[in-house]
Amino acid sequence: MATAARPAPLSPPERWTLAATVLGSSLAFLDGTVVNVALSAVQRDLNATAGGVQWVVNAYALMLAALTLAGGALGDAYGRRRVYAWGVGLFALASLACGLAPNLGTLIVARAVQGVGAALLVPGSLAMIGAVFDESRRGRGVGLWSAASSVMTLLGPVLGGVLVDLGSWRWVFFINLPLAVGVLALLPRVPETSAPGARPDWPGAVSITAGLGGLAYAFTRAGEGGWDAVALGSLAVAALGFLAFAWQESRSDKPMLPLGLFRNRVFVGTNLLTLLLYGALGAVGLYLPLALIGSRGFSATEAGAALLPLSLLLAGLSGLFGSLSDRHGPRLFLTLGPALAGVGFALLGLGQGSYLTAILPGALVLGLGMALTVAPLSSTVMGSVPREQSGVASGVNNAVARAASLLAVATLGLLLVGSYRGALDTRLRAAGASAELRRVAVSQATRLTDLKLPPGAPAQAREAVNAAFGDAFRTVALACGALGVLGGVAGGLMLGGVRTGMRDEE
Repeated sequence: MATAARPAPLSPPERWTLAATVLGSSLAFLDGTVVNVALSAVQRDLNATAGGVQWVVNAYALMLAALTLAGGALGDAYGRRRVYAWGVGLFALASLACGLAPNLGTLIVARAVQGVGAALLVPGSLAMIGAVFDESRRGRGVGLWSAASSVMTLLGPVLGGVLVDLGSWRWVFFINLPLAVGVLALLPRVPETSAPGARPDWPGAVSITAGLGGLAYAFTRAGEGGWDAVALGSLAVAALGFLAFAWQESRSDKPMLPLGLFRNRVFVGTNLLTLLLYGALGAVGLYLPLALIGSRGFSATEAGAALLPLSLLLAGLSGLFGSLSDRHGPRLFLTLGPALAGVGFALLGLGQGSYLTAILPGALVLGLGMALTVAPLSSTVMGSVPREQSGVASGVNNAVARAASLLAVATLGLLLVGSYRGALDTRLRAAGASAELRRVAVSQATRLTDLKLPPGAPAQAREAVNAAFGDAFRTVALACGALGVLGGVAGGLMLGGVRTGMRDEE
């Protein structure tokens, strides 16, 4: 009986490249999840409002979303290992600044610099694997990188919760420093590679940053102070930024985003699905820990572990559903998966009682929905374009996922604060609170769970405040559920007749 040939062992350069890329990309993946668990402590220590909390997340997401493609081109032009090292070093310095930040403004600026560092190192991870690994082992290298990175992402919220509970939210950032030192120690053993002739699209990067940043700031500002002149001015800046981006991409000979891709039905459909689903995931990922810690009384560790079933299902089932999608086509998976994730989002808002009844069912349904979606989505994005454009398509899809989280946090933050104001008045009135107490509470709605009641306020008033934030989170969770279902509709309508591996040239 014939036996399957054992895979060839990795060469030393391949092993060092894999180690450096897994450890380095873990910096960005950890910070994408670990910080959310620390936000309640950050808000309390730095006296932050809802807008401040959002910008601790958004400053990082904005720079990563806007500069990822430029960072990849920079590595192609000047050497992937060199630019990767720049990104790791910048990320480490920014992490140190975050951990030492004396006030909220400093923390937000340092988070933006972290995002720039992440934009330099994230695209370099797979690019270095693709360039260094032998073609026969490249798929294996990507698989090992994905598995190791998934484990780090899975452990991030739990690690963050432990660090907050045992020490301080500042340790969430300090933990990056030894990781960065380890990466920089490994990099000299990684071969340098480049793609001569590549160059970053800096005008495109600047204009898309203005567009995304202006839009996010407009909605965040409106959530705190209404649609004043500053918020409306930010909308105008966003519109000009997006128009400038479209003009730049249409005239550039090496655009960051080739506009011709938008004539491709499958490319448009998969990115619309990504925008809706990952926007919902980003908003729930931010606001659920705040609700669990500030409203339900969870510790940071418990809040970090709350969605662990989601991560376990995603890590355990993604490979299976990816293989099934290869055999049967992606349409069913990209219709059912996002819709099921939408049900999971809604269940997280509707659940009542203990963790087992309030959170676990939603986490399990959401995890199953994401597991159905993630691998088929990635392969369909890359298979929707000619092979020479697959890298650009994958990069654009990753940037869309980051931008989706940024925009959803801003827009659904507006919904959260508005809902919280109404729920505060209703809940406090039902608890018998005076008109003055209701006025004081409602005026602090932008403080979210860090709302401070006057001395001597009855215990029922604090219970009413906690319940009101639960009501506001429920509204956001239901909105995220609707986004997930709409993502499934987009998948079903736009992917009819598509088979994995088919290059749609429409």
